[in-house]
Amino acid sequence: MTDRQDLRAPAISIAVLGIVYGDIGTSPLYAMRESFLAHDLAVTHDNILGVLSLIVWSLTIVITVKYAAFVLRADNDGEGGILALASLINPMDEPDGQKSRLVLLGLFGTALLYGDGMITPSISVLSAIEGLEVAAPSLTNAVIPVSIAILVALFAVQRHGTARVGAVFGPVMLVWFSVLALLGLREIAGDTVVLEAFDPRHAVSFFADHPGRSFLTLGSIFLVVTGAEALYADLGHFGRRPIIGGWLAIVFPALTLNYLGQGALLLRHPEAIENPFYEMAPGWGVYPAVILATAATVIASQALISGAFSLTAQALNLDYLPRMSVVHTSEEAEGQIYVPTVNWALMIACILLVLGFRSSGALAAAYGVAVTTTMVITSILFFVVLRRLWHWNALAAVALTGGFLVVDVAFFAANILKVPDGGWFPLLIGAAVFTVMTTWRTGRRLVAARMRQGLPLTEFVDGLDESDLIRVPGTAVYLSKQPDIVPASLLTTLRHHRSLHEQVAIVTVMTRRVPRVLPARRARVTPLGKGFFQVVLWYGYAETPDVPAALDAIVSSELRFDPSDTTYVVGRETVTSTDRPGMARWREHLFVFMSRNAAPAERFFHLPPDRTSQIGQTIDI
Repeated sequence: MTDRQDLRAPAISIAVLGIVYGDIGTSPLYAMRESFLAHDLAVTHDNILGVLSLIVWSLTIVITVKYAAFVLRADNDGEGGILALASLINPMDEPDGQKSRLVLLGLFGTALLYGDGMITPSISVLSAIEGLEVAAPSLTNAVIPVSIAILVALFAVQRHGTARVGAVFGPVMLVWFSVLALLGLREIAGDTVVLEAFDPRHAVSFFADHPGRSFLTLGSIFLVVTGAEALYADLGHFGRRPIIGGWLAIVFPALTLNYLGQGALLLRHPEAIENPFYEMAPGWGVYPAVILATAATVIASQALISGAFSLTAQALNLDYLPRMSVVHTSEEAEGQIYVPTVNWALMIACILLVLGFRSSGALAAAYGVAVTTTMVITSILFFVVLRRLWHWNALAAVALTGGFLVVDVAFFAANILKVPDGGWFPLLIGAAVFTVMTTWRTGRRLVAARMRQGLPLTEFVDGLDESDLIRVPGTAVYLSKQPDIVPASLLTTLRHHRSLHEQVAIVTVMTRRVPRVLPARRARVTPLGKGFFQVVLWYGYAETPDVPAALDAIVSSELRFDPSDTTYVVGRETVTSTDRPGMARWREHLFVFMSRNAAPAERFFHLPPDRTSQIGQTIDI
C-alpha cells in the first residue's frame, strides 16, 4: 500500500482519533462493568487481576498484532474493510466456484456490520447519559428521553455532512483519551498492584479458577475490542501509518491506563462496580465527564453512521443493492456522503433499541455477536490473501491465521451464547441485509440474461437502412446494461419516430473490483460506423458514476461530445415475477419490489434532468 497521506501524518493522526477510534475509545464506559455484573462475577482481588489481564492481552493480540501488524497490510489499492478484502481475493467481475463462496462469505460479514452500526450509537449514547444516575440519582428517568433526543439530533444533522464538524472530532477525542489516561493514572497511583495484570498468568489462573464463568466473561471482555474492524474499514481514508501511529502513541496507552485504573478503584471499593468509569471521576468532575463522554459517544456514533454510508455506496457500485440516492456533502472530500434511506433506517432502529433494551447493560447482551462473526470471516479471508496473493507457505499461513482464529473463535463462541438475550438482533439484521443483497444480485443477473437475448449491436448497425431514416443534429446517449446488445429504448425510438441523432452513443457503466479507476482508463470507445459508438465507462467500487463528466473527458477524433447538444435516453424496466426458472417466488417478489422502488437511473448517474427521457420496458423473470 502507498500511504498517500503520510506527508500530513501528524494532522491525520489526530483526525484518526475521532473517526477510527471512536467506537473502541468509548468501551471503557461499560466494558469493565459488564465483565462482572453480566455474569455475577465476584469483585475480588484475583478476579479483578484476571479480567484486567484478559483485557490487556485482548487489546494486544487482536488490535496491535492481528489488525495493526498484519491485516492493515492487506489493502485493495489503498482501500480496506471486509468488502474490499473479498474484492481483493476475487478481482473478476463475475465470481464462480470457490471464489464465489469466498465473496459470499465477505458479503455476509459486510451485512453484519449494519447490525453493528445500529447497536453502537444506541449503547454508546446510553452509557454516556447513564452518568447522570451517578451525578444525580433523581435524574434516572431522564436517561431514556435524553438519549433518544441526542440520537434524533445526531441523525437529523447528517444531511449537512461531517465536513465542517469533522475538524473538531480529532481534538475532542484527544481530550477524551487524555482524560481516560489521567483518570486511570490517578487510581493506579493509589494501588500499583494492578500492574501485575500484564502477567498473562493471571488470565490463565482466572480460567482455571472459573472454567465455566470465565468463558462466559469473554463475551463481555470482547467489548474492549469491538472497534477493531473500524481500523481496517477506514484504511482508505487515512493510510496505514497514521492509524497505527494513533493506536500505539495515544489510544492503546490511554485505554490500558483507564482499564487498569478502574481495576485499582475496584480493589479498594468493590461496590463501585455499578459504574466504575464515573466513580473514578472526582465529585466535581462527574458532570463534565458526562458531557465529555456524550461528545465522545456522538463522535463514535458518527463514525459508524458514516461507515454505513460508505459501505452502502460500495455495495451500490458493485450492484449488491438497488440504486438509492447518494448525496455528496463535501466538494473536497469524495468520501463525505449522505444516504437518506440508510440514515433514517438507522435512526428508527436505534430509537427502537433504546426503547426496547432501556440500558447499556441490556444492550451489551446484544453487542458482539455480529462483530465477532465478522472478525472470524476476516481471518479466513486473510488466510486466502496470505496464500494466493502474498505466496506464504501453507505452514506459516496456518500458524499465523490459526493463532488469530483461536482468539476469534473463543470470542465468537462466548458471544453466540448471547443470542437468546438480544444477540439475535444483529444476526437478524445481518441475515436480512444479506438476503436483500444476494436477491438483488441474482435478480440483476436474471434481468441481464433476459436482455442478453436481444439483437447484437454490431448486427443492428450493419443492417441499418439509412435511406428512409431521418438523422437530426446532436448526440443521443442511450444507457445500456449490456454493451453488445441494442438497448430496447433505442429500438423503441426507431420504431416510433424513424429518426436518430447524427451521433448515437451506446453507453454502459461497469464497476471493477478495485476502489478507483485511473481517468486515463475510464472510457473505451469503439466506433461502429454510421454514427454509432459503443462506449464502456469503468468505475471503481469507491467511486460515484458521473456519466456526463466521463463523456466530456473523452478524447476522440470521431466522437464529439457537446453537453449542450446531447440527449440522454434511459430504459425503465418493469420487472414481473413468473414461474420461469430463476429464483424462489418470494425472492422474485422481493426483487420486483426493490426494482420498482430503486432510485431513477438519471439521478444515480448524474444525468441532467432537463435533457433526459425514459422509455419503459417489461421484463419477465
